[in-house]
Amino acid sequence: MPTIGNFSKADNGFAGQIRTATLNLKARFVPTSGGSDKGPDFRIFAGTTNPIEIGAAWTKSARDTGMKYLSCKLDDPCLPAPIFASLVEDNQGPGLSLIWSRRQPD
Repeated sequence: MPTIGNFSKADNGFAGQIRTATLNLKARFVPTSGGSDKGPDFRIFAGTTNPIEIGAAWTKSARDTGMKYLSCKLDDPCLPAPIFASLVEDNQGPGLSLIWSRRQPD
């Protein structure tokens, strides 16, 4: 599975980098205030000086292991279609990896 980002835990969420063939940006996952049951748990912002919202993430649990991860949807006018990804703990180190998928998660 292709990794398109590397993140670490930050004071308020997660901070890291997203890199694809067309994107190379710093990003942050910022927790939401929890307005509704179906609303996202995190908003995803790109940039540092004047950040713009590029997506959202929902907390999920893996069916097999029960391991928690974030199900993410990234979108921007420069993309031909939304990117679906999962932010998971990296089994190679202390950080988290953003893994993309062609299909929308269940």
